[in-house]
Amino acid sequence: MRIFFFRISLKIHTTLDRLWNKANLKIAMHKGMKVGKNFNMPDKVYFGTEPELIDIGDNVRIAAGVRFVNHGGTANILNKIPGYEEARIVGRIKIGNNCMIGLNSVIMQDVQMGNNCILGANSVLSQSMPDNTVFVGNPAQFLCTIEDYGDIVLKNTPCFPKELEKNKRQLNKYLSENLPHKYKKARKI
Repeated sequence: MRIFFFRISLKIHTTLDRLWNKANLKIAMHKGMKVGKNFNMPDKVYFGTEPELIDIGDNVRIAAGVRFVNHGGTANILNKIPGYEEARIVGRIKIGNNCMIGLNSVIMQDVQMGNNCILGANSVLSQSMPDNTVFVGNPAQFLCTIEDYGDIVLKNTPCFPKELEKNKRQLNKYLSENLPHKYKKARKI
Protein backbone atom coordinates (compact mmCIF):
# COMPACT_ATOMS: atom_id res chain seq x y z
CA MET A 1 0.00 0.00 0.00
CA ARG A 2 2.83 2.37 0.89
CA ILE A 3 4.57 1.91 -2.48
CA PHE A 4 1.26 2.63 -4.22
CA PHE A 5 1.01 5.99 -2.39
CA PHE A 6 4.56 6.92 -3.39
CA ARG A 7 3.95 5.95 -7.01
CA ILE A 8 0.79 8.09 -7.15
CA SER A 9 2.60 11.01 -5.49
CA LEU A 10 5.47 10.75 -7.96
CA LYS A 11 3.06 10.61 -10.90
CA ILE A 12 1.25 13.75 -9.67
CA HIS A 13 4.56 15.55 -9.11
CA THR A 14 5.84 14.58 -12.57
CA THR A 15 2.59 15.69 -14.22
CA LEU A 16 2.67 19.07 -12.45
CA ASP A 17 6.34 19.56 -13.44
CA ARG A 18 5.51 18.85 -17.10
CA LEU A 19 2.61 21.31 -17.00
CA TRP A 20 4.83 23.98 -15.41
CA ASN A 21 7.51 23.43 -18.07
CA LYS A 22 5.00 23.59 -20.91
CA ALA A 23 3.41 26.75 -19.47
CA ASN A 24 6.82 28.37 -18.95
CA LEU A 25 7.76 27.69 -22.58
CA LYS A 26 4.39 28.93 -23.92
CA ILE A 27 4.63 32.14 -21.89
CA ALA A 28 8.17 32.81 -23.16
CA MET A 29 7.05 32.19 -26.75
CA HIS A 30 4.00 34.41 -26.24
CA LYS A 31 6.37 37.18 -25.10
CA GLY A 32 8.31 36.80 -28.37
CA MET A 33 10.94 34.10 -27.88
CA LYS A 34 11.56 32.28 -31.17
CA VAL A 35 11.81 28.48 -30.99
CA GLY A 36 12.59 26.19 -33.94
CA LYS A 37 11.39 22.69 -34.77
CA ASN A 38 12.10 19.64 -32.59
CA PHE A 39 12.86 21.68 -29.48
CA ASN A 40 13.39 19.51 -26.39
CA MET A 41 13.29 20.84 -22.85
CA PRO A 42 12.48 17.93 -20.53
CA ASP A 43 12.86 19.88 -17.30
CA LYS A 44 12.87 23.39 -15.81
CA VAL A 45 14.64 26.11 -17.81
CA TYR A 46 14.68 29.82 -16.90
CA PHE A 47 14.30 32.07 -19.95
CA GLY A 48 15.00 35.31 -18.09
CA THR A 49 12.95 38.47 -17.91
CA GLU A 50 13.28 39.26 -21.63
CA PRO A 51 12.54 36.03 -23.50
CA GLU A 52 11.77 38.12 -26.59
CA LEU A 53 15.55 38.58 -26.94
CA ILE A 54 16.13 34.80 -27.28
CA ASP A 55 16.21 32.97 -30.62
CA ILE A 56 16.48 29.16 -30.50
CA GLY A 57 17.10 27.14 -33.70
CA ASP A 58 15.92 23.71 -34.83
CA ASN A 59 16.80 20.42 -33.09
CA VAL A 60 17.92 22.05 -29.84
CA ARG A 61 17.95 20.19 -26.53
CA ILE A 62 18.25 22.09 -23.26
CA ALA A 63 18.84 20.22 -19.99
CA ALA A 64 17.39 21.05 -16.58
CA GLY A 65 18.41 24.15 -14.67
CA VAL A 66 19.69 26.16 -17.66
CA ARG A 67 19.37 29.94 -17.27
CA PHE A 68 19.32 32.60 -19.98
CA VAL A 69 20.54 35.99 -18.77
CA ASN A 70 19.50 38.80 -21.11
CA HIS A 71 20.54 41.64 -18.87
CA GLY A 72 22.87 42.30 -15.98
CA GLY A 73 21.62 43.65 -12.70
CA THR A 74 25.05 45.05 -11.90
CA ALA A 75 24.10 48.14 -13.89
CA ASN A 76 21.79 49.05 -10.97
CA ILE A 77 24.89 49.50 -8.80
CA LEU A 78 26.70 51.48 -11.48
CA ASN A 79 23.70 53.78 -11.89
CA LYS A 80 24.28 55.11 -8.39
CA ILE A 81 27.84 56.20 -9.20
CA PRO A 82 28.21 59.65 -10.77
CA GLY A 83 28.96 59.42 -14.48
CA TYR A 84 27.39 55.93 -14.86
CA GLU A 85 23.72 56.80 -14.39
CA GLU A 86 22.92 55.75 -17.98
CA ALA A 87 24.84 52.43 -17.93
CA ARG A 88 22.74 49.44 -19.01
CA ILE A 89 23.55 45.76 -19.69
CA VAL A 90 21.10 44.10 -22.06
CA GLY A 91 21.53 41.89 -25.13
CA ARG A 92 20.26 39.11 -27.33
CA ILE A 93 20.98 35.38 -27.15
CA LYS A 94 20.94 33.15 -30.22
CA ILE A 95 21.18 29.35 -30.20
CA GLY A 96 21.91 27.74 -33.58
CA ASN A 97 20.55 24.50 -35.01
CA ASN A 98 21.39 21.07 -33.63
CA CYS A 99 22.73 22.25 -30.26
CA MET A 100 22.81 20.80 -26.76
CA ILE A 101 23.03 22.91 -23.60
CA GLY A 102 24.10 20.91 -20.56
CA LEU A 103 22.62 20.75 -17.09
CA ASN A 104 22.66 23.96 -14.99
CA SER A 105 24.47 26.04 -17.60
CA VAL A 106 24.13 29.82 -17.86
CA ILE A 107 23.97 31.67 -21.19
CA MET A 108 24.86 35.36 -20.89
CA GLN A 109 23.63 38.28 -23.02
CA ASP A 110 25.21 39.11 -26.41
CA VAL A 111 26.16 35.45 -26.98
CA GLN A 112 25.55 33.25 -30.00
CA MET A 113 25.97 29.48 -30.17
CA GLY A 114 26.70 28.35 -33.70
CA ASN A 115 25.23 25.27 -35.34
CA ASN A 116 26.17 21.76 -34.11
CA CYS A 117 27.44 22.94 -30.73
CA ILE A 118 27.54 21.39 -27.27
CA LEU A 119 27.83 23.40 -24.07
CA GLY A 120 28.91 21.19 -21.16
CA ALA A 121 27.07 20.93 -17.86
CA ASN A 122 27.56 23.73 -15.31
CA SER A 123 29.16 26.02 -17.90
CA VAL A 124 28.82 29.80 -18.03
CA LEU A 125 28.83 30.96 -21.64
CA SER A 126 29.92 34.59 -21.86
CA GLN A 127 31.46 34.45 -25.35
CA SER A 128 30.07 33.21 -28.65
CA MET A 129 30.69 29.66 -29.86
CA PRO A 130 31.67 29.01 -33.49
CA ASP A 131 29.87 26.26 -35.43
CA ASN A 132 30.84 22.64 -34.67
CA THR A 133 32.45 23.24 -31.28
CA VAL A 134 32.25 21.95 -27.71
CA PHE A 135 32.74 24.44 -24.87
CA VAL A 136 32.94 23.68 -21.13
CA GLY A 137 33.68 25.43 -17.84
CA ASN A 138 33.21 28.68 -16.01
CA PRO A 139 33.86 30.75 -17.98
CA ALA A 140 33.13 28.36 -20.85
CA GLN A 141 36.13 27.78 -23.11
CA PHE A 142 36.77 25.80 -26.27
CA LEU A 143 37.34 22.09 -25.52
CA CYS A 144 37.32 20.45 -28.94
CA THR A 145 35.53 20.25 -32.25
CA ILE A 146 32.26 18.37 -32.51
CA GLU A 147 34.02 15.75 -34.64
CA ASP A 148 36.70 15.18 -31.99
CA TYR A 149 33.99 14.84 -29.37
CA GLY A 150 32.08 12.42 -31.59
CA ASP A 151 35.20 10.28 -31.97
CA ILE A 152 35.62 10.13 -28.18
CA VAL A 153 31.98 9.16 -27.68
CA LEU A 154 32.17 6.47 -30.38
CA LYS A 155 35.32 5.04 -28.83
CA ASN A 156 33.60 4.79 -25.43
CA THR A 157 30.15 3.65 -26.60
CA PRO A 158 29.20 0.42 -24.83
CA CYS A 159 28.17 -2.57 -26.93
CA PHE A 160 24.54 -3.61 -26.57
CA PRO A 161 21.79 -4.72 -28.96
CA LYS A 162 20.59 -1.43 -30.50
CA GLU A 163 17.05 -2.83 -30.97
CA LEU A 164 16.68 -2.58 -27.18
CA GLU A 165 16.58 1.22 -27.54
CA LYS A 166 12.94 0.83 -28.63
CA ASN A 167 12.01 -0.56 -25.20
CA LYS A 168 13.42 1.49 -22.31
CA ARG A 169 12.59 -1.14 -19.67
CA GLN A 170 14.41 -3.92 -21.57
CA LEU A 171 17.35 -1.62 -22.31
CA ASN A 172 17.70 -0.64 -18.64
CA LYS A 173 17.56 -4.30 -17.56
CA TYR A 174 20.19 -5.29 -20.13
CA LEU A 175 22.53 -2.43 -19.16
CA SER A 176 22.09 -3.12 -15.44
CA GLU A 177 23.08 -6.75 -15.96
CA ASN A 178 25.76 -6.38 -18.65
CA LEU A 179 27.39 -2.94 -18.61
CA PRO A 180 31.01 -3.33 -17.45
CA HIS A 181 32.11 -1.70 -14.20
CA LYS A 182 34.73 0.60 -15.69
CA TYR A 183 35.33 4.13 -14.50
CA LYS A 184 37.39 7.11 -15.59
CA LYS A 185 40.79 7.50 -13.95
CA ALA A 186 41.64 10.55 -11.87
CA ARG A 187 43.61 13.22 -13.71
CA LYS A 188 46.46 15.33 -12.41
CA ILE A 189 45.73 19.03 -12.29
